[in-house]
Amino acid sequence: MITDVLYVLAGLALLYFGGESLITGSLRIAHRFKISPFVIGATVMGFGTSSPELAVSVLASFRGEAEVAVGNVIGSNIANVGLVLGLTALIVPLTIDQRRFKSETPPLVIATFVILYLAWDFTLSRWEGLLLVSGLMIYVWRTLKYDDGGDFDLEEEFSIFAGKGMGFQVLLTLAGLALLILGADWMVHGAVNIARKVGVSEWLIGISIVALGTSLPEIVSSFMSALRGHGEMALGNIFGSNIFNIFMVLGTSAALNPLIIREPIHPDLLITTGVTCLLLLLISRKYQLNKPDGIILLLCYLSYITLKGMGTI
Repeated sequence: MITDVLYVLAGLALLYFGGESLITGSLRIAHRFKISPFVIGATVMGFGTSSPELAVSVLASFRGEAEVAVGNVIGSNIANVGLVLGLTALIVPLTIDQRRFKSETPPLVIATFVILYLAWDFTLSRWEGLLLVSGLMIYVWRTLKYDDGGDFDLEEEFSIFAGKGMGFQVLLTLAGLALLILGADWMVHGAVNIARKVGVSEWLIGISIVALGTSLPEIVSSFMSALRGHGEMALGNIFGSNIFNIFMVLGTSAALNPLIIREPIHPDLLITTGVTCLLLLLISRKYQLNKPDGIILLLCYLSYITLKGMGTI
């Protein structure tokens, strides 16, 4: 038990320092190359925090476990919107510029409906996988080409890094991502063992500790960027992460080995589409996610995992 507690505490420490390093390095890179916080969140942070999903789905694809490969992405996207943004908005309001929101919404909508269409017949062919990967390349090109720059001030707390070069900031960002992923893994490992020893059911462990743990990198990075006044970076993190999950994770998995799904996924596809549309609707009202919005998103996520656990969907 003591070892497990130490795992949890060490995981929390790694999450904190990983989040600090990731946000600090990312903001320095964005400031240096005049990239907006939203775009750095959608690319560096969004893609980086989704790297565990890429590893899981590609490995599952090679093993012929299409359900795991696809379910991993669909579940992650639902968690990103309902759990990650729900928790973050519950604590810190997330604001996005109206013009930015209108320009960045179409790629997320397209990615969401493309996977709904392609996976509806329970298969993702190799050619469809390549099509999805191509979609990612177009998305990254478009996002960087039409970015209007990152004219923002760096906080005084970052002054210790002011004299460091871009090489250092890139390493700091990569180290932050690695610490976030390792910290989440250690925390989940310790928490699961503790829960089992005190008699918590496997189902409850799965829908609570494990579900929360796999979203910890996104939660920590989004929360820290929002606390520092960069709500757009937090939103960009989730926009980019969900787009990356669809285009790169599923695209690569299907391109390497066609995915044939043998379990009903229509409800999950419809739910991930629904929560994405709900998110965009909530933001479009005031170009902000506040506490009531966070509660709505969290309730949607909790309802989903409860119904999923009961076998209703």
